[in-house]
Amino acid sequence: MESLFDTYDRPLRDLRISVTDRCNFRCIYCMPKSVFGPGHAFLAQEELLTFEEIARVAKVFVDRGVRKIRLTGGEPLMRKDLLTLIEMLSSLGDVDLTMTTNGSLLTGKAQSLRRAGLNRLTISLDSLDDDVFQRMNDVGVPVDRVLRAIDEADEAGLNPLKINMVVRRGMNDDCILPMAEYFRGSGHIMRFIEYMDVGSTNHWKMDDVVPAAEIIDRIQARYPLVPLDPNYRGEVARRYRYEDGAGEIGLISSVTQPFCGDCSRIRLSADGALFTCLFAATGVDVKAHLRSGKSDADIDAVIASTWSKRTDRYSEERNDNGGQDKKVEMSYIGG
Repeated sequence: MESLFDTYDRPLRDLRISVTDRCNFRCIYCMPKSVFGPGHAFLAQEELLTFEEIARVAKVFVDRGVRKIRLTGGEPLMRKDLLTLIEMLSSLGDVDLTMTTNGSLLTGKAQSLRRAGLNRLTISLDSLDDDVFQRMNDVGVPVDRVLRAIDEADEAGLNPLKINMVVRRGMNDDCILPMAEYFRGSGHIMRFIEYMDVGSTNHWKMDDVVPAAEIIDRIQARYPLVPLDPNYRGEVARRYRYEDGAGEIGLISSVTQPFCGDCSRIRLSADGALFTCLFAATGVDVKAHLRSGKSDADIDAVIASTWSKRTDRYSEERNDNGGQDKKVEMSYIGG
């Protein structure tokens, strides 16, 4: 089957699968309690794609050239029997199977995830300071729980681990250098993410963004850095290595240095909608096709039509016109 390209000649290479819209954190930049409180209506079980449906769609994507699949949420470890899905996806062929997690539910599971076929993990950690971290996750989870999970994942061979820190000015930007220092020499890749206007509930303001250039300057002032080439077309992080050989960091700068031009990612929501941009307002329903007896060829036709018509370049447009007000929440389609 031929590979797919969109209207800007961007290839389809990466599939991100949200397995649940639920999360045990209430991070202020993603699922603030004011919106996702006790009365929030999450998806019912019957609304979620089954593992068989997810694997079926993933197989069509792999046949179309996708070579990286990332499981996301919400928090993916909240999906019951997730190991079964990982086993199903790992059998699809030459695919890099990864997962993003907040790490709080990972303890005791890393070895099983590796045996099931997961290749690597990305773990979110916004500060090493307990007060700051608990204020950001807003559910009282301590830093030590995530650090233990990082060690366990490393021992299980789910590496190189990537550690993601969302940086928000006045909230945790004074933690940039401590985070860089802690993971220097660890073999893990520390990645700093600009605070983004995902969804419509996190009260994003440009004043809260710490630009990637400023983050680099802060680290560079203490530890000289050398730019690195991307590992592949469409890699989201700008890569740097420490001049003294103590490892690598990355900058994900969707706000100030958009990378729309090489974006090769599509997202499948937990209830079976395709989104061609993290900042999209609407998706394309695939679940209806799955549950109405359509063939794999029909599913492929939906995917091909969706991608070939794709015109998304939201981050570039944001800088031109301020962006749009209505966007899907990140907890619904994953980061």
